[in-house]
Amino acid sequence: MAAEPLRPHYHQFSHSLLALAILTAGIYLGQDILVPLAMAGLIAVLLRPIEKRLVRLGIHKVIAISLALLLAVILVAAIAITLSMQISDFADDLPKIRQNLTDFFSDAKRWIRREYNVSYREQEKYLQKAQAQTLDSLQSPDTLGFITGPLGTLTLIPIYVFLLLYYRSMLLHFVVVLFAEKHAERVREVLGEVKAVVQSYMVGLLIETACVAALNSVGLLLLGVQYAILLGIMAAILNLVPYIGGLVATLLTVIITFSNNPETSIILGVVGVFLLVQFIDNNILVPLIVASKVRINALISIVGVLIGGALAGVSGMFLSIPAIAILKVIFDRVEGLQPWGVLLGDQTPEEAGSNLFRLPRRRRKTKTSEIDA
Repeated sequence: MAAEPLRPHYHQFSHSLLALAILTAGIYLGQDILVPLAMAGLIAVLLRPIEKRLVRLGIHKVIAISLALLLAVILVAAIAITLSMQISDFADDLPKIRQNLTDFFSDAKRWIRREYNVSYREQEKYLQKAQAQTLDSLQSPDTLGFITGPLGTLTLIPIYVFLLLYYRSMLLHFVVVLFAEKHAERVREVLGEVKAVVQSYMVGLLIETACVAALNSVGLLLLGVQYAILLGIMAAILNLVPYIGGLVATLLTVIITFSNNPETSIILGVVGVFLLVQFIDNNILVPLIVASKVRINALISIVGVLIGGALAGVSGMFLSIPAIAILKVIFDRVEGLQPWGVLLGDQTPEEAGSNLFRLPRRRRKTKTSEIDA
């Protein structure tokens, strides 16, 4: 039997791009179903060791899954109660904060009129126009879906987690038998690696978030900032969104702090605390705690976060990094997709000792060789 002719390389490249395009379109169109399912998958992988240990103690599988899920719910409820207590104190000071903001805007209007010669009436027109646009956007059906969407997601996620843990063996067996028998061992290896990557990422992420929340809160408490614990925890939660979350957390904290205590030294201190915590997080916590078996370069991480946000909002930003890590594991072990794995990784050819980008030196012809020729 004649050997099958090799396809041109551009055929394989075009097929890979087509598959990525179909996957992206599927995520965008089915995000209402896929995003809660993906979140539940991450939580299920995180709770799997607890459920496994309970089963080893002789507890029935259904009860073990329920207890693991109950533990997660209690942890989330404790964080929510802590935040709600802080938010209630924050609500009590809203009149004072509103007055401080009103005074600030009055000073800003006077400064704009003095420096740029823009009358108060023109400034009011700009503000009314911006306010009208904001109200229109808030009253749109998309905003209602944005508000009610997370509520439905919170209801579905525990159900998905329970079912994913209960049918885990069946789902894994389905993935294995989906491929030919000769690839079964490779598929099991990829599944094991994906589980290890996701598990280490989620556990490390929880530890990192707790450390960042503690550092933020301690720094703000030392500065005497009000609602230090609330702002510290909120900043740590926003930090779950890579790169972008830290900037949003800093801006939000500065605005709230300024509305309460408009002293320049306090504002600069808040910015300094967040910069220091970000430095510790990026250079110590992430390499030591969150570092997993698959490392992704910063460029792909930022682009992935932006694409995830465009496809599925904040949830897509959070899910982008574990999704890219899973793709990296698959690409590294599937023949023909290794170049995509190299693109996602953080090891350059020079670090790997590769001669990929080293151009061969051209040997100069001597006059003697030219004469002999």
